[in-house]
Amino acid sequence: MKITGAEAIIKALELEGTDTIFGYPGAAISPFYDALLNSRIRHILTRHEQGAAHAANGYARVTGKPGVCVSTSGPGATNLITGIANAYMDSIPIIAITGQVRSDMIGTDAFQEADITGSAAPFTKHSYLVKAAGELPRIIKEAFHIAATGRPGPVVIDIPIDVQNSVFEFQSPKAVEIKGYKPTVKGHPMQIKKAAAALEEAKKPVICAGGGVIAANAAGEMLELAEKRNIPVVTTLMGIGAIPSAHPLHFGMVGTHGSQAANSALHHADLVLILGARVGDRAIGAASTLAKRARIIHIDVDPAEIGKNIDVSIPLVGDLKLTLKDLLGYVKASEDKEWLCEAAEKRLKVQQKAAAERGKHKDTGYIDPKYLLSMLADFLPEEAVVTTEVGQNQIWAANNLQVRMPKTFITSGGLGTMGYGLPAAIGAKIGRPDVPVVVISGDGSFQMSMQELGTMKQHDIDVKIVLFNNCRLGMVRELQLTKHSGRYSQVCLDSNPDFTALAAAYGFRGEKICSNDEIRPALERMTGTKGPYLLECMVDPMEPTL
Repeated sequence: MKITGAEAIIKALELEGTDTIFGYPGAAISPFYDALLNSRIRHILTRHEQGAAHAANGYARVTGKPGVCVSTSGPGATNLITGIANAYMDSIPIIAITGQVRSDMIGTDAFQEADITGSAAPFTKHSYLVKAAGELPRIIKEAFHIAATGRPGPVVIDIPIDVQNSVFEFQSPKAVEIKGYKPTVKGHPMQIKKAAAALEEAKKPVICAGGGVIAANAAGEMLELAEKRNIPVVTTLMGIGAIPSAHPLHFGMVGTHGSQAANSALHHADLVLILGARVGDRAIGAASTLAKRARIIHIDVDPAEIGKNIDVSIPLVGDLKLTLKDLLGYVKASEDKEWLCEAAEKRLKVQQKAAAERGKHKDTGYIDPKYLLSMLADFLPEEAVVTTEVGQNQIWAANNLQVRMPKTFITSGGLGTMGYGLPAAIGAKIGRPDVPVVVISGDGSFQMSMQELGTMKQHDIDVKIVLFNNCRLGMVRELQLTKHSGRYSQVCLDSNPDFTALAAAYGFRGEKICSNDEIRPALERMTGTKGPYLLECMVDPMEPTL
């Protein structure tokens, strides 16, 4: 049976199991949107194309399936780029489908023409400019395969309007065959044996868990290894959730904005097992210094990441889940807990100091965000999803929130994208409608995507918003305090709107709180209310990140 290119896109998406797409229509993608009316696929109309990309990201993070976003040509397509780059940096599988001007008009600077495949090339695993409708079934099948296998990431498919209108005989390819694309999934046996021997020789090993642990569904294997050898586990920002926050082997997030206990464990380690992490500058700043005092085992599915930022003693390329399973077969159990106890003693001192500081708090007319986040989990089931914006709110959440399961802490890591949290929460709620979803936001980040409240309203999406309002771009203010002697430049947001009134304009419940005594009853009201809720928390403008 002959169908149009637009209908073929829909059919190919359905064959890939796509149930939801996030997008914004326009002229160059109008045939697709017409065909969509006859599909069972749910479409979520966001209020900005960047919101569509971030929502697809949040959907992918909680489901493990590629998220799909759609836009028209020109500005619609370029508005996706930040979301595409964000997904690329954090290794999140998304498919970005964009409309394009007629094939014969490409290169003429036609109305709303933009070279999206060229523009997004640095931020994609692969991109396609479709030249014939007959290519669509193969291209879409390949795109899903590329996005989800090996190191996950975004793929762009740019489709001219004439290709969408072309008629052809649809035939779905039975298998994907891409020359030159065969990610290594099985770790080399000799390297695995070397890693096992190094772990058994080490006196002070540490596991550093990155986002790859969660992407590979390898948290169980990682925890089994840590428990087998009594190894302290630290995480990167993207690795939060790989081990429950309350687990005795969990020492927190490492890095510039990480916990003292985690950084101390890493500093004193004689061997570091890096799992699915990029070794970014904020996670392990002095990577060369660490490599000089500790042996490094780096396991990653992407060979380009191994040795890129740190000298590695034992490189191991492969899928983390499969590789850790093989490694467990060679590693013997250990009863030695001397190193673990030493590290745990330092962690306890840090925790006691923090508890003592909390005990000193007086009513200052402001909320302590760390205190609020430390008790938020009391009001949520363990499978609840929390997303964050970027800024102080993100770091407060990373260091104080109790995260109990993988895929329940969703944040922008590598790119650090303000405006990510709210649309990501929308995507997460669509992907996991059965669990509560809360977004932790700051007043600066929130105003970069607050138009997506309209998306929540139109599609009846129940997301709770905890908004820390300090009337500042807090992270930049802190930077200007430490790097520029407190010469503050363009960090004041003293003309913020009334956020609870804004929520009310959309028909959402909300309230503002200003003291720590109000936190517990407010969280109870927020989590007990059906439908969206905005809890605005007034925070001291000088409140530090750590």
